[in-house]
Amino acid sequence: MIFDVPSDGPDAPKIEFPCLYPIKIIGFADVAFKDTVIEVVERHTGKIDAELINARPSKNNNYVSVTVTIAATGKEQLQQIFDDLKKVKSVKMVL
Repeated sequence: MIFDVPSDGPDAPKIEFPCLYPIKIIGFADVAFKDTVIEVVERHTGKIDAELINARPSKNNNYVSVTVTIAATGKEQLQQIFDDLKKVKSVKMVL
């Protein structure tokens, strides 16, 4: 699994908070995947406008990617979101 949280290293991009921050979540395509990952993210952000959510199936419909753009308030918030997404069994990657 890959979970890419912004780092503090010397080559890390500088992010100024608050900002709009896209999170891409990839996992097994099933009926509940999109709703499950949105629910996890919304625990930390509040309700997300449907226009800020985009879901795309893979070529063979085995996987789905859900991109959610949030109003990120800080690195701690992002870390909590990534940590909670790691606990979802159907999640394979978070970028």
